[in-house]
Amino acid sequence: MIRTNVLTCAGTGCSASSSGEIFENFNKLLKEYGLEDEVKVVKTGCFGLCQKGPIVAVYPDKIFYSHVKPEDVERIVSEHLYKGRVVTDLELSDEDLETHEKILDIDKIKFYEKQQRIALRNCGKINPEDISEYVAMNGYEALGKVLSTMKPEDVIEVVKNSGLRGRGGAGFPTGLKWQFEANQPGDEKYVICNADEGDPGAFMDRSILEGDPHAIIEGMTIMAYAVGAHKGYIYIRAEYPIAVHRLEIAIQQAKEYGLLGKDIFGSGFDFDLEIRLGAGAFVCGEETALIASIEGKRGMPNPKPPFPAVSGVWGKPTSINNVETLANVAQILLNGAEWYSSIGTEKSKGTKVFALGGKIKNTGLVEIPMGTTLREIIYEIGGGCPNNKAFKAVQTGGPSGGCLTENELDTPIDYENLVQAGSMMGSGGMIVLDEDNCMVDVARFYMEFIVDESCGKCTPCRVGTKRLLEMLTKITKGQGTMELLEEMENLCHEIQDTALCGLGQTAPNPILSTLKSFKDEYLAHINDKRCPAHVCKDLLTFSINKDACKKCSACARQCPVEAISGVPGKEPFVIDQSKCIKCGGCMSACRFGAVERV
Repeated sequence: MIRTNVLTCAGTGCSASSSGEIFENFNKLLKEYGLEDEVKVVKTGCFGLCQKGPIVAVYPDKIFYSHVKPEDVERIVSEHLYKGRVVTDLELSDEDLETHEKILDIDKIKFYEKQQRIALRNCGKINPEDISEYVAMNGYEALGKVLSTMKPEDVIEVVKNSGLRGRGGAGFPTGLKWQFEANQPGDEKYVICNADEGDPGAFMDRSILEGDPHAIIEGMTIMAYAVGAHKGYIYIRAEYPIAVHRLEIAIQQAKEYGLLGKDIFGSGFDFDLEIRLGAGAFVCGEETALIASIEGKRGMPNPKPPFPAVSGVWGKPTSINNVETLANVAQILLNGAEWYSSIGTEKSKGTKVFALGGKIKNTGLVEIPMGTTLREIIYEIGGGCPNNKAFKAVQTGGPSGGCLTENELDTPIDYENLVQAGSMMGSGGMIVLDEDNCMVDVARFYMEFIVDESCGKCTPCRVGTKRLLEMLTKITKGQGTMELLEEMENLCHEIQDTALCGLGQTAPNPILSTLKSFKDEYLAHINDKRCPAHVCKDLLTFSINKDACKKCSACARQCPVEAISGVPGKEPFVIDQSKCIKCGGCMSACRFGAVERV
């Protein structure tokens, strides 16, 4: 009889840190200790608190172990699971508490206190490769309710009344999108799950698919019933192998249980799903480009109208929703529109998942009610910037978004507020920047990404973003002028007005938002030929303070180009500026603070 469950995170992040070996070690050692019939080891999806991974949670004890290594498993088995003694040095310590007290109860971890997990409700709790565990969490109950007691128009009405909006970035009302397709004539219609998550630093959809794939299958089946479709596609990047593997297992299991295929729940409704792999093109996150890719064409956007609800894949009516949107559907149908609409703000209902990254203590996935402020996420959930560094900005919305400063931290998060503040929701990437980030370089990073990912179909995006990148590069090299700055800003507005698709139209946002809030940094690069954050290499100079130099030669030994000379123990060391490649190795090597960066 199973008395204890050991949950090991098997999401991408923890898998990259040997969680697979941790899982195998548990099973091996449990047999050695004769506990294999009493303790069950379960692979789960992402717990959310990625900064503390690999993570192991023990139930019903509610003990949360963090930073677990394969060699730690023997102590957990021998001490905790065999002798009943918690391995205290592996327990999560809540760094937000001044006392650094240990957390003896998973439910009391501060990281989760302000979260409300709906889309992530099963991630970290169930085995995503076992349909019975999803069913045990009320899985497919909503589908059964829909097919046995509701008409398609009733389903659409519930979704409309819930206030659910598309979580892929645009925020279009989900129920209204479904209504458009349902109103189209004909029997051949399609539904698509957009799992082509490509924003830098974004991993929300991938984690949901890795941790709770059946939620997406159930949501898609309900959507198909509502709009009158019998075929669906999940469009996902081939570079997400764990998510693809678990989706394949989930689809096969759903078919075996009669939850996909012919006559689902004896209702007479037929629906089948197919996975289509994308090659990692960022532009395929745009609806029409995604459709082109599914059809075997080059992924490039097309002008709208017609919209996909009228003419989508194969020229037939099609509804497209992203992973997070679909993860909410079953819960809305199960608990009702009023329940969901009671969460969030007046215009933005429910919760939103964010991938919190960058200069933040607690990187990971967070799901918060709409209306939660940026300050609450960054400081109360994220723990603030590490190493006592000062917060500088937060980038939301990925390459299409913008940077928000300390002045906007009390902004309640919803679609309208973020746009009004100068950024956007996007799919949910949230990158925190501190005093060591150069905002000109941040804009250059995003523009470099956009140039690389442009499909090239329209001239404003293909050529215009390339010119913007060249201008930004000149500024970071100290070659910028005020005339160049004005020309760059004008080009940004021209691209916004003339690019073909939403991706091109929002491409200048990182430049415009940093110009708005951090123009002084642009001026410092142009007028003073210096980078205030000491990031842009061409504007840096490394030197050695002779009075502070201990003549130890550590800097010289670290220099890869032999640009540092001196006599150990006798003469202070100096840097030959003509040879220096400004790698910063000397500064890292010096333990006495003698190397200065200006």
